[in-house]
Amino acid sequence: MAKNIPTPTEINLHQKSRILEVTFDTGEHFELTCEYLRVYSPSAEVRGHSSEQAVLQVGKADVKIDKIEQVGTYAIQLFFDDNHDSGIYSWEWLYYLAKKHDQLWQEYLEKLEKAGQKRAPTPDNE
Repeated sequence: MAKNIPTPTEINLHQKSRILEVTFDTGEHFELTCEYLRVYSPSAEVRGHSSEQAVLQVGKADVKIDKIEQVGTYAIQLFFDDNHDSGIYSWEWLYYLAKKHDQLWQEYLEKLEKAGQKRAPTPDNE
């Protein structure tokens, strides 16, 4: 793991708006949606063991985070209401997701469109 990884100083979950607010020791402040965090879960279930094995997450627009647990001094585990809870969000991964939000979100939307899928849950992707 790289040195000098920014560390969160504050993490607040806003259930109603489905936003995770994260402030890092760099002074940077980010607001990440539950949907974004879910589709970019660092779990093998989502990312696979290589980029070719990654599984496109569909129908996650309404997903919520039910619970957050700290993992040691280096990460958090997010428990989503669709029963996904196997991703460990290291500080490094969380910071990467925050800094690259616009680019990663656009890539996700393009992948959905290319696959003919939707963000909103449908009977086929629930």
